[in-house]
Amino acid sequence: MWDVIIGYLMVPGQQLLNLLVSILFSVALSAFIAVVYKATHRGMSYEPSLLVTMLVIAPIVTMVMFFIQGNLVLSLGLVGSLSIIRFRTPIKDSRDMVFLFWAIGVGLGCGTYNWTVTIAATLAISLVVMVAFLLRYRIPLQGEFVLVVSGRGSSLTSEIENVLRSYQVYARIRSHQAEEDRWETVYELQAPKADLAKGLVEDINRLDGVKKVSLLAPQLALPV
Repeated sequence: MWDVIIGYLMVPGQQLLNLLVSILFSVALSAFIAVVYKATHRGMSYEPSLLVTMLVIAPIVTMVMFFIQGNLVLSLGLVGSLSIIRFRTPIKDSRDMVFLFWAIGVGLGCGTYNWTVTIAATLAISLVVMVAFLLRYRIPLQGEFVLVVSGRGSSLTSEIENVLRSYQVYARIRSHQAEEDRWETVYELQAPKADLAKGLVEDINRLDGVKKVSLLAPQLALPV
């Protein structure tokens, strides 16, 4: 009889131990993911709050998976409850969404007690992210720019195009406006990013009749 009672008591105890181990693994792996995110992030869309989100979301998913444990009724109830939650904060960079999904995957793996597979997959994915970061995979070789030149007198289209050719820049006129003695020309440029802005703007600004030169990078997330 006592053996039966001890057996019933050991089952919840073992489940609680598995839950604690799973939560510890999920916290450690999500912290590792946050470190990888912070070390490989480049751009102006950096969100410090996303680190805390990744650190917390994995153990939460682990806890949810512990409650479900293959129960179909609980899983359907979970889907219904999650439909109430509405995420109002837009994700500026698709890379942030990938890291969040990565943290959720860690929570799912730890919640189903697949600790070895989850750790191995996390290390493999982090290796891919680091290699892509070191190879500058996300940064294009050619940058797209918008050049706006305005001035007085006759248009200097041919002179400006000569300067652009000297920098080996592919240029296309987007618009050209002329009013009395004033004119403005907008170019679309494709060129290497290194040391482009300073020299190009200075050479065009030296042309007689040029009053203002602006070089813009229209990307929403500029790599730095």
